[in-house]
Amino acid sequence: LFLAAGDRRNSARWAIALALGLRQGEVLGLKWADVDLANGSLTVRRARQRPRWRHGCKSPCGRKLGGHCPDRVPLRKETADTKSRAGRRNIGVPDELVALLERHQKEQEAERENAAQLWTDGGWVFATPTGQPLNPRTDYTEWKRLLVRAGIRDGRLHDARHTAATVLLILGVAERAVMGIMGWSDSGMARRYQHVTKHVQRDVAKRVGGLLWEPDGPNDGSAGTLREAS
Repeated sequence: LFLAAGDRRNSARWAIALALGLRQGEVLGLKWADVDLANGSLTVRRARQRPRWRHGCKSPCGRKLGGHCPDRVPLRKETADTKSRAGRRNIGVPDELVALLERHQKEQEAERENAAQLWTDGGWVFATPTGQPLNPRTDYTEWKRLLVRAGIRDGRLHDARHTAATVLLILGVAERAVMGIMGWSDSGMARRYQHVTKHVQRDVAKRVGGLLWEPDGPNDGSAGTLREAS
C-alpha cells in the first residue's frame, strides 16, 4: 500500500493511518500547528466532519441535492472537537513518518506556489490542490483506488485502524499505551483484539519451532530434536 501511494498526492496520509491508527476524521482534521516535526509528535484535537449543504439559490437552480447547488450553504462546521478526553491525545511519530511528513510539507508548499491566489490557507496537513480541507468521500475513494492499485483485497478504510491496533499489541506494547495511541477510553476495546494477536503470536511460535526443531516422528507428541546447522 505504501508503494502504491508513493507517487500519489497526500501519500503520507496513508502512512499515518497504518502507523498511528488515526480515524479518518482525525487525519483529515490535522493542521500543521498540531504537528511537531522537530520533536516527532502530533496532537489530535479535532475531526473533519462530512459536509452537508442546503440550497442557497434565490430561484430554483434545478439541482436535486443541496450539495450540487451553485449557491450552496453549509449546514455544519468543517471540523468538530474530539468527543472525549481520550480522543484528544498526543502521539509520538516514528522517524520514518517524520521524514514522509517533511517531504509532504515541501510538496504542499510547491502546490501553494502553483495555485497562487487560488490557494486557501487553512493550515491543513492534507488538503486539495488549492488548500481546502479534503472531503471524506474523496478520501475514501482514493483508499479504494489504492487497494486496487496495490493488489490488496478490498477492505474498509477503518481496517487501517484495526491494522495499527493489532500491530501495536503484537509488538507487546503495554495495553495502557495502546489505549493512549488509539484514543480508546475503554480497556474493553483492547481486549477485542486479543483473539487476533494470540492467533498471530501462536502462528509465529509454530514457525520458530518448525525452523529450529524437527519432529522425531509423525504425531508422536515428542519435543523433537534440534536441527543441525547447515
